[in-house]
Amino acid sequence: MCKVELLAPAGDMDTLIAAIDNGADAVYIGGKFFGARAFAKNFTNEEIIKAISFCHLYKVKLYVTANTVIFEDEIKDFLNYMKFLYENGVDAVIMQDLGMISLVRRLIPDLEIHASTQMNCYNDECLYFLKSLGVKRAVLAREMSIDEIKKLKCPIEKEIFIHGALCVSYSGQCLFSALNGGRSGNRGSCVGCCRWKFELYDDDKINTDGNYLLSTKELCTVNYIKEIIQSGVDSLKIEGRMKSPEYVGYVTKVYRRLIDAVYAGEEALVTEEEMINLYKLYNREFTSGYLFNDDIYNIKSPNHLGYPIGKVVRFNKRKIYIKLDYELNQEDGIRFNSLNKGMIVNLLYNEQGLLVNHISKGEVAILDNKIGLNRKCIVSKTLDRHLMMEKALNKKIKVDFKVSAIAHDYLTLTASDGMYEVSKKSILLDEAIDRPTSVNEVLDKLNKLGGTPFVLNECDIVIDKAFIPMSALNELRREVISLLAYKRSKCERKVHFDYKKKLYNGSYDGFSVLVRNMVQLKYFLGKVRIYTEDYDLYKKYKDYDVYYKLPRIMHEYPNFKGEKLLVSELGSVYKYSKDNIVIADYPLNITNSETINFLYSLGVKGATISPEVKNTDVILKYSKHAERIIYGKADLMILKDFRKDGKFLKHLDDYFQIIHGDYTTILNHENIFEKGVGRIILSEHEDIDKLMKKFKI
Repeated sequence: MCKVELLAPAGDMDTLIAAIDNGADAVYIGGKFFGARAFAKNFTNEEIIKAISFCHLYKVKLYVTANTVIFEDEIKDFLNYMKFLYENGVDAVIMQDLGMISLVRRLIPDLEIHASTQMNCYNDECLYFLKSLGVKRAVLAREMSIDEIKKLKCPIEKEIFIHGALCVSYSGQCLFSALNGGRSGNRGSCVGCCRWKFELYDDDKINTDGNYLLSTKELCTVNYIKEIIQSGVDSLKIEGRMKSPEYVGYVTKVYRRLIDAVYAGEEALVTEEEMINLYKLYNREFTSGYLFNDDIYNIKSPNHLGYPIGKVVRFNKRKIYIKLDYELNQEDGIRFNSLNKGMIVNLLYNEQGLLVNHISKGEVAILDNKIGLNRKCIVSKTLDRHLMMEKALNKKIKVDFKVSAIAHDYLTLTASDGMYEVSKKSILLDEAIDRPTSVNEVLDKLNKLGGTPFVLNECDIVIDKAFIPMSALNELRREVISLLAYKRSKCERKVHFDYKKKLYNGSYDGFSVLVRNMVQLKYFLGKVRIYTEDYDLYKKYKDYDVYYKLPRIMHEYPNFKGEKLLVSELGSVYKYSKDNIVIADYPLNITNSETINFLYSLGVKGATISPEVKNTDVILKYSKHAERIIYGKADLMILKDFRKDGKFLKHLDDYFQIIHGDYTTILNHENIFEKGVGRIILSEHEDIDKLMKKFKI
């Protein structure tokens, strides 16, 4: 059985080095474009080349995120970026956009693709679909439980998140930021709407025990590593491309130790010190997440909570007195919980009023009251200076040397790392006049590997009457080590392709309407195509131009054949597109003609452009008759469950929809029939007569 991969994030080169030093098997990064963390530092193309070389030197894999949806005018730039990544040796690209996956598989078939969690993959149907495309690995939805993961049968690599921030919505299914905040989560620039304050209403306002109703805790699975490994997943992923090198390094080190303990047959137990440090590094409270059916919500605070270290016992306008349950150091960061205010400890006094740089557990720390503290409260440490100063492990690669130094022959040095071997000859050696060069002298020079990633392991030295100039030996060592490093990290790949857009035609034209009830359906019956979420209504009127809108989240797939279906997720496309009349809905994040045309090639008869696309005309040049929404309220989020008054309420369909209240017209409605297919989404109590006058139907 292959050992599970530990996959760490990096937002810059320092963080990448910290991840490798602390035991990551693979690192994922983002470039300056097309990555779902646009506000991370991210890597320039030159830095990506350096990162690939550095990772490969240590036999660590490097994955690059290109997991945003791609707009029509970005396709050529995206393909050039994929070419750049492939030719420079990236191990895999993490992607979301269905059309781009299809296109890259066709144009750069040897580039390994991992399906991003943004593709919302949570069942075997989706996995088999991705595998049929040639995708090597799928990052599973965070909403999956460990028991559900164990039941998956598709032989595709599976990756799960084990630590870090959670999204409250199914990934890739959130339009909240794009439609309410003007910045798209599917484009890497989420405004974090789920961390805002909300009020809950059910006719009247409902009082809750916090105002951050959509804010989640941080995922932490340190207590479940053995069970996670036994589930059969291939890669364990730490979230955090916007986190510091110290955070990534320490979290990686903890999980590295626990994973290694499992494979060594030891107990994989997190220590108290490790757990406290994880709390101090970053937490919004910890949860084991949907993986282990844990409460994911912290509706009281969306901020880093730190670790409690004591409480305020006295204060005045000038000073704060804290009784410590845990040590405090100068330059630590602390938070006064009830005030939700924090500060850096610039000046720290002991009980005698003397400036110090450390105060131990059990003592009283005195601070300047620079935040206007006016009540007693619990104090938490949110930044540990000593933890942030922890040095990297300075990972080294073991190298074996063989030296042949025989009089009247060439000085030869061979270096091996157990995987590669390089050998180089130097000068012709003279016979020693007084005494031959000693083994210890040679060993001393070969040991001088400082400033390189290598450390001497074993050395086989053969000297026969030869005098070895030390300058020649030093130069030979440098050359051989440089060759070995190059051999470990080199990449020689080229690809050539000529991308030209093709024109495909869908099968449908005119208006369509999503109705909510019988009255609305009867109003439009025989006039336009109708979508309904009510299966009974569909069955009754299916002989007309009526389609059944399948649920957004599908855990079971009815045996449909010859039906008319509006589908919203990949499993349904895979399951139904051959034997039914299928239209692909906008939750598939359709933002370019390549996605539409790929769906057409699968037998899908129509496709709905995402409401994130503002100029749909550029897509319709290459994908005729694609549908676009011209009026209505779109789903903002799809949640697996929702916390209300301290309890979880489960929806009958196992998910909740948060509906946008203001999203209406996105197109100019003049000559709408000349512009292709347009969909109206009705609300439950829509004034149909007034609406139809507006559309002149």
